[in-house]
Amino acid sequence: MKQLIGAIIIIGGIVALGAVWYVRGPGPLAFTGGKSVALADYKDGDPTGVPASMGQASLLERGKYLTEAADCGVCHTAPGGKEYAGGFAFKMPFGTMYSTNITPDKETGIGKYTDKEFLDAMHRGVRRDGARLYPAMPYTSYTYITDADALAIKAYLFSLAPVRAVPPENTLLFPFNQRWAMMFWSAVFNRDTRFQPDSSQSLKWNRGAYLAEALAHCGECHTPRNIGFALDNRKKFAGAPVGGWRAFNISSDKATGLGSWTDEDIASYLSPGHAPGHGTASGAMGEAVDHSFSKMTQADIEAMVAFVRSVPPSTTLELPSRSAPASASHKDGVTANLLGKKVFEGACASCHGWTGESAVSSFATLTGSAAVNDPSATNVAQVVIGGTRRLTPAGALSMPSFGAFSDDEIAAVANYVTARFGAKGSSLTAQDVANLRTQN
Repeated sequence: MKQLIGAIIIIGGIVALGAVWYVRGPGPLAFTGGKSVALADYKDGDPTGVPASMGQASLLERGKYLTEAADCGVCHTAPGGKEYAGGFAFKMPFGTMYSTNITPDKETGIGKYTDKEFLDAMHRGVRRDGARLYPAMPYTSYTYITDADALAIKAYLFSLAPVRAVPPENTLLFPFNQRWAMMFWSAVFNRDTRFQPDSSQSLKWNRGAYLAEALAHCGECHTPRNIGFALDNRKKFAGAPVGGWRAFNISSDKATGLGSWTDEDIASYLSPGHAPGHGTASGAMGEAVDHSFSKMTQADIEAMVAFVRSVPPSTTLELPSRSAPASASHKDGVTANLLGKKVFEGACASCHGWTGESAVSSFATLTGSAAVNDPSATNVAQVVIGGTRRLTPAGALSMPSFGAFSDDEIAAVANYVTARFGAKGSSLTAQDVANLRTQN
């Protein structure tokens, strides 16, 4: 009997470990099938750190570049607040959490952090006081940042003026407000390992992998989540809903990803944030372009393109192929949605045009954009609600917020735009718009 019970326990343990292993899934670079080697053993050079053109840069210059590449400022700066002083709200179905102050203020910021404590936060999601960080801080991606690069980021942050600022208290529902439970989540999903180059790939590819996976943490938005709310790398870069927006498929799928884009298209979308015939970055992606990707060297952008293009295709089934331009006459094309047409005529047509080909700026062209070809119309509605402001090479380009429109009007114009300029019209409701408003 004891032997039977022992066997059951052993088998149960094996099954449990197998389930954990399956849910955890492959690592972010497992798709190559190549051999990972220690950084010191990679013979083609060092893909980490700053670009070769900054070889003579000071520690603070390196730290600034890496901090911008990691896009720290966007999440740690509240709208209208001081840079890096925290308070940015992450609105989720189970409550709201706020980013922390990462200026060197000793009472409310990170001014008392030692090097080890800073690395613990970056790589393991553990605060100075021992409390666990939530993965809204993408430490499961930052864990791949080398110690040297992480400490360069720390040096730059410590060079900033300290700001005394305490973010609002999180309002997470039970059990999500139990920080201690994150130790179990991290034990399964945080690999706690630094970047290891793929010996079968070029230095350029490995540089792109380091930038995309460790610093820019692209997968945090563009890779779907598994049952444990961690990244599901079996569907790497297949797109996912994030913060009330859709982060689109950036795998090499030709129909719904980037497979039909040229290298120049992808590079242009990353910086300056617009690819002719494919659309303009808005929302969190627009912020990433303006505050992170646009600060990178052209060589680093090209390295990221090389890496992204190598990611295997994953098809987003709910997205159709892109559409052709609409008729230039407002009398032709979609006529059933009269409210949507009325709103478009009064608020949109002067900039975007009746064909979707803007005469004002290519950034305002609707034809071909991923957002307009998304039948959920999520991003279209969000841009109408909140507007957008982009820092283009020619200067600031803004679309004002039309959030004062009713939920019915926003739903109608979003449905009109996707039907007229996209491949398949959306069926957004006023309630859908109301729900999207709560996530802004």
